[in-house]
Amino acid sequence: MDDKIYYTEHQKFTQWWLWLLILSLNLFFIVNLFKSIGVDHTDTPDTKILFIVSVLNILLTVLFFSIRLDTRIKKSGIEVRLFPFRRNYKHFYWDKIAKIYTRVYKPILEYGGWGVRYGSKGKALNISGNKGLQIEFTTGKKLLIGTQNPEEINRILKQLNK
Repeated sequence: MDDKIYYTEHQKFTQWWLWLLILSLNLFFIVNLFKSIGVDHTDTPDTKILFIVSVLNILLTVLFFSIRLDTRIKKSGIEVRLFPFRRNYKHFYWDKIAKIYTRVYKPILEYGGWGVRYGSKGKALNISGNKGLQIEFTTGKKLLIGTQNPEEINRILKQLNK
């Protein structure tokens, strides 16, 4: 079966303030870890706790760096995944979609922020920005997929008569 891919988008967390916060926390814990090495901690496990927190913080940084929202528009429907939490794409077939369009939304007010979110308007998968591909399913459920290219998506949807 020919299932041509018409559109692909990959998004990552690029908010400068988020990375500033994450890297500042890493720096804080690592600096304090090095300061505590060689200091007498006879009654407290300070160095061990700082080491564990530093390692966890670094692992969380690597996780944030690897998070990616992948979206594909294909002949058969829409595919989306939030890597590394979901390795395989979740496929939504056109015959299960009642309505599809791009829109500007308010991430914090409508969904409580970015990531995998649930709000009064359904589920959202978004990494950054305030533009999304709104899908309304035949079941009545709604899914918003964040995008940085709504004009290109509109062009593809028009080309596919959707």
